[in-house]
Amino acid sequence: MQYQEIARDILAQVGGRENIVNLVHCATRLRFKLKNGTRTNADALKKNPGVIMVVESGGQFQVVIGNHVHDVYNAVCAEAGITDETVAASSVGKTNLLNQLIDVISGIFTPFLGVMAASGILKGLMALAVVCGWLTQNSGTYTLWFAASDSLFYFFPLVLGYTAGKKFGGSPFLTMAIGGALTHPVVIQAFQASAVTEHFLGIPITFINYSASVIPIIFAAWVSCWLEKRFNQVFPSAVRNFFTPLFCLAITVPLTFLLIGPAAIWLSQVLAQGYQAIYAFMPWLAGAVMGGIWQVCVIFGLHWGLVPLMINNLSVLGHDTLAPLLLPAVMGQVGATLGLLLRTREKKMKVLAGSAVTAGIFGITEPAVYGVTLPGRRPFIFGCIGGAVGGAIVGFCHTSVYSFGLVSVFTFAQIIPPNGVDFTVWGAIIGTAVSMVLACVMTLVSGLPRKDGQETIAGTVAGENDILAPMSGTVLAMDQVPDATFASGLLGQGAAIIPLTGQVIAPFHGEVASLFQTRHAIGLLSESGIEVLIHIGIDTVKLDGQYFIAHVKMGDKIKPGDLLIEFDRQAILDAGYDLATPVIISNSEDYSAVVQASDQHTIQGGMPFLTVTR
Repeated sequence: MQYQEIARDILAQVGGRENIVNLVHCATRLRFKLKNGTRTNADALKKNPGVIMVVESGGQFQVVIGNHVHDVYNAVCAEAGITDETVAASSVGKTNLLNQLIDVISGIFTPFLGVMAASGILKGLMALAVVCGWLTQNSGTYTLWFAASDSLFYFFPLVLGYTAGKKFGGSPFLTMAIGGALTHPVVIQAFQASAVTEHFLGIPITFINYSASVIPIIFAAWVSCWLEKRFNQVFPSAVRNFFTPLFCLAITVPLTFLLIGPAAIWLSQVLAQGYQAIYAFMPWLAGAVMGGIWQVCVIFGLHWGLVPLMINNLSVLGHDTLAPLLLPAVMGQVGATLGLLLRTREKKMKVLAGSAVTAGIFGITEPAVYGVTLPGRRPFIFGCIGGAVGGAIVGFCHTSVYSFGLVSVFTFAQIIPPNGVDFTVWGAIIGTAVSMVLACVMTLVSGLPRKDGQETIAGTVAGENDILAPMSGTVLAMDQVPDATFASGLLGQGAAIIPLTGQVIAPFHGEVASLFQTRHAIGLLSESGIEVLIHIGIDTVKLDGQYFIAHVKMGDKIKPGDLLIEFDRQAILDAGYDLATPVIISNSEDYSAVVQASDQHTIQGGMPFLTVTR
């Protein structure tokens, strides 16, 4: 019943069943592809206690649920009458190339993410058992478990053929049959007997072992689905069910062996070798970068863009050096959460942090990030710093994984090389431990401001400063701003105003620290050292300065009430932009609290708006 109530609320806030084009779920998130994104109500959904966060990224409306995502997914499908992971194909507005790529990748790989992670964990545990002498590779126990853990990867073309066919809007069983052709015993035998040249209609065939391959079947599935739609338009309904699959198989399978497969294998090798070349140039730097930014990618759901690269590395090279770099990034957030758990006195926060630490150890960091570290900002940054330092250590030791799985405590078993434990394993252990301990200690030392603003974990407060309202309008809490970056507090604490007039005035004595060339945003520095960013509207940078007039330049001295920027409010609204204007304390980590000066729903320009406390 609890999941049904959450499901009803989710359906209501995404615009109803008729607004859903596609729904899948990964380890922690429901990933909606919607017909009309303006029909959603993310603010209302965030208030649901069963929802951790709502993120709109990668062309998807992502609802972060946590460990119970599968139960909520089933409840949503039941409430909406969805009987499969893919809703009937429907036209959707165009999105940019990155969004399309993320959407395709997540749609193809998320349906079997759980079993893929389980297979990788089982492979890792078997490697650990062999090293410890608990199993031998010629035993029947090892043989059966090896088959269980390796079957998904060996028959990847079949599984990917099915999910890719669904994602591309074709018959999944038809594209699965194409994947089966790539791994058919006859083809494997022809590959092993490659000394004999075979021909298809006089054209020489290049036989390749496509077992465990990723890219060839995805391209082949796309071609098959494209042909299927064309043939369905040509053949009458009486014979369509037979002739369309016939022609798709007869054309796509030979085309895959003659052209698509060899080209895709070449692309796979180029990607793997290109990554290896970049990694080999400076492994510790690669580790520092990936360890530092990985959780930021996770916040926006962009991490899916790297998943195929990891799988491709395993397919082409037999090992992957990217996944181990992410282990410190995961455990860095766990360490920051643990630091807060040990230091905070708030009972609710202790419970939340405790469950988040447990989930994070097993690779699920969203509860820790969205519920604990990101709201406090500092712990999130400390977790990223720990991840960067630990990732540099792991990269320096050239650690690899030998099977794919969610990055978690089980990854330690997956990094054991075939020849037994060596320094690469110890490098991963040391790097991860350093990341976790460093993030934990930094959080303990610096801490977070208490909600009452009267003290911090590290010390006590001293004076207050007021920020006046830079415009007149409706006050909006920062977490209600329709932009994930601002709403998350990643850029700093503050509040927003929906302007009623087209003027921005100075909120204190100070100077203009920065002025964007497009004049849609301005940075200010007060005499007491407060850094303020005023960002007029959401995504208004795309206007390229149109409708904005600056009355100051960088370095100008200002006093309260001075006119800074004028903008054409109605023209911006008519252009389709949201005018919610975040007023952010950029250096809010230097203060123990940033609070609204009053709880009024509307405010006049020049009236007290924000108060910062040291």
